[in-house]
Amino acid sequence: MTSVPLTALGKIGMLGSFHYSHSTMIEFRLDRTSGVTTYWQLVQQVRHAIRVGRLRPGDQLPTAREVVAKLAINPNTVLKAYRELERDSLVAGRPGQGTFVTSAAHAMPGTAHPALRRSLERWVRSAREAGLDTESIRAIVAITLQESEEKVGIA
Repeated sequence: MTSVPLTALGKIGMLGSFHYSHSTMIEFRLDRTSGVTTYWQLVQQVRHAIRVGRLRPGDQLPTAREVVAKLAINPNTVLKAYRELERDSLVAGRPGQGTFVTSAAHAMPGTAHPALRRSLERWVRSAREAGLDTESIRAIVAITLQESEEKVGIA
């Protein structure tokens, strides 16, 4: 599979899909205009995939070589991202085998995810119908998360 350029909201990114025989799939998207380092984008995408249950314990991440080939990035960038995930105990490297998810401590229950996502999709559709652009929607979500964390003392 080759990398496919994406154009969304005037930003160009790269998409690489990785499929494994045990049905694991993760898509790394790089937004080279975001100001966020490439390694941090990879780290965040793996964390999010674990959080929503797309990656589960035992699932294999693509090899550094595969990521480099798909996204045209430096191998050290991928290795740095994987080391960060290892430090967080989310993945572990197995010599000669690859890197595997070890913990899904923050994964939401599988039964909650579809219903919450549908609800969020309805809300986003309503926001767009009200004329909000993507950045406005992100701002509302960020402020709402921050305020809800402050109310329960999570911040």
